[in-house]
Amino acid sequence: MEIVTEKLIYIALFIFIIHSIETLAYAVRLSGARVRMIASALSLFNIMVMISRLANMMQQPFTGSLIDTAPGNSAQEFVATQFRFLIGASTVGTLFGILLLPTFIALFSRTIIHLSEEKGSVPSLFKRLFSLQYIKRSITHFSLPKFSYLKNTKMKDIPIRLFLVNMVITAIYTIGVLSALYAALLAPERASTAIMASGLINGMATILLVIFVDPKVSVVADDVVNQRGSYQTLKNISLMMVTSRLLGTLLAQLFFIPGAKYIAWFTQFIV
Repeated sequence: MEIVTEKLIYIALFIFIIHSIETLAYAVRLSGARVRMIASALSLFNIMVMISRLANMMQQPFTGSLIDTAPGNSAQEFVATQFRFLIGASTVGTLFGILLLPTFIALFSRTIIHLSEEKGSVPSLFKRLFSLQYIKRSITHFSLPKFSYLKNTKMKDIPIRLFLVNMVITAIYTIGVLSALYAALLAPERASTAIMASGLINGMATILLVIFVDPKVSVVADDVVNQRGSYQTLKNISLMMVTSRLLGTLLAQLFFIPGAKYIAWFTQFIV
């Protein structure tokens, strides 16, 4: 049976888009600090996060169907290979988001200003953004990252602990659903319990992100707006965050099977 199916490619494309959006969301704070409109920037950031979370929920049933269509004689190996392909799609999507970061910082800066001009009306903002005139103008702002973008980046501005925490949380979030689905194969008698654990895992990863990561970056952004910190420091931290996110998707490859085994083991205390 063919491992890389048309359905798998569609799911991988979905995951690619989700991780690209979540990576580009880091550009919003930079744009907000750049135009000194951090509250409007965070509103735009929340919209992007909501879209990515909704897209993640939409792809879960299709990902789950991969287990239902797996061959019975080698289901574990077959599904593990397909799921690692999907984890790889998250890495490629994150890398794609990093490459588009300079472009989207410029576009988001203008979008935040447009949101203010539209008095906070998101439908009016979308109407303007998707107009042919605006799309043509946006194309002129497209630029790939250059080494000059890393100019003045200093290691001392990069908090190592925050780097590692964000990397681990990203890894957990990346494999949350996949490990729970794979755990259903490891413990078929508790399959439903294992699958439902995915929401708990992703929820915990989101809570950890909100508690340990987001507030620190937000404080640095506020310092820039209030002229207590430099934009360069915020840029350094944002570059660190997207880099740790990329490494987190690679770390997810290592966490995938152990995470599934842990979920399968833990379900015995619930049933």
